Amino acid sequence: MRRAPLFLAAVLVILAATRGCGSDDGSEEPVGPTAADVTRVVDGDTIDVRMPEGDEETVRYIGIDTPETVKPDTPVQCGGPEAHEVNERLVGDRTVTLRFDAERRDVYGRLLAYVYLPRPGGKPLFVNAELVRRGLARTLTIPPNDSFADLFARLAAVAGAAGRGLWGHCPL
Repeated sequence: MRRAPLFLAAVLVILAATRGCGSDDGSEEPVGPTAADVTRVVDGDTIDVRMPEGDEETVRYIGIDTPETVKPDTPVQCGGPEAHEVNERLVGDRTVTLRFDAERRDVYGRLLAYVYLPRPGGKPLFVNAELVRRGLARTLTIPPNDSFADLFARLAAVAGAAGRGLWGHCPL
């Protein structure tokens, strides 16, 4: 009877030590940061990439939301084409760095990531933040993936006050 708590404690320690280690079925989640080649820009906040192992993945940008352009049964929204175009110019056919937060996938199975564009001799461009800074994206904070929520809120407030992008051209 006294061994039951010790056995339970040992099982919990083993589970904690092996949690997130992946499995032998090839379903390991990517660890970050991860370089990936952009194969298609889906819209203002979603891209398709080829991962280093060759797998194709859809990546949804964490912390932001751009107006819809390709969502089924949804009309193209004000500012959506502009957000898509800027995202295309920033990351289309380029190699980006993906950084992950607490949860790796959304309910649709897409990878959730902060996307960075390496720049020669300089600091990488934080694409999620750049879209908010330009007024092309609103904040979308979904805990526990909220590491940059404060930054995005500050950038959105400045973009809104300046009337940039969505804030100056679209009904909110």
